[in-house]
Amino acid sequence: MAKNPKWHRDEIILALDLYFQSDRGTIDAKNPKVVELSRLLNTLPIFKLKPDLERFRNPNGVCLKLSNFMAIDPSYKGKGMQSHSKLDKEVFDEFNSNKKRLHQLSEQIRKISNNDVLNKSVSSVEDDEEAILDSVKEGQVLYKYHKYRERGNSIVKEKKKAILKGLGKLECEICQFDFAMTYGILGAGFMECHHRVPLFETDIEKITRLEDLALVCSNCHRMLHRSIDTLTVENLKRLIVR
Repeated sequence: MAKNPKWHRDEIILALDLYFQSDRGTIDAKNPKVVELSRLLNTLPIFKLKPDLERFRNPNGVCLKLSNFMAIDPSYKGKGMQSHSKLDKEVFDEFNSNKKRLHQLSEQIRKISNNDVLNKSVSSVEDDEEAILDSVKEGQVLYKYHKYRERGNSIVKEKKKAILKGLGKLECEICQFDFAMTYGILGAGFMECHHRVPLFETDIEKITRLEDLALVCSNCHRMLHRSIDTLTVENLKRLIVR
């Protein structure tokens, strides 16, 4: 039987958040918190293929991951399990001194995954090579949720309508590219939409406002997503070489 996929950054964030919880309890497959995390990991809108479904992120696997953290944790006096991955250590080192942000991200991932409508919507967003390579620090679930919010037809139409009313045209807010000027009728009314709110500040219960969105061309949008954790519309505008 084929092996299950390696642990993704989102999964490690969730597991590490449990590891740091003061009321975590023992690392045991019967621990209710371990069992609940196993259930959550099996609902994440990440992996479409789980070759060994019976063992995929089961409670025993969760216990092994938690034990791996012990081998990395400088405050743990024992040895722990020595089978941790490079990504395990990277995520541990990143959040060891920022447990508040770790918990915030974990809760956001949980909210999306436990919401049947959002879970299905995020699952439908195509995979992105940047997120697959774990380069998005907030994880793939929040990254896909960000893209999903950018595609809300009603709010995007409202944003374009407001810009057209004010400027009389649609142009990229970063480089001023105008699809209509270049492609004529084919490009009329076309412009992509970028959600300005940083991923780590994402609130799935917050209604998107027009000021949360920026109209950008395809090239600038792609550049924003390459450093989506830190790069703002204003910062990218300053980076453009004229």
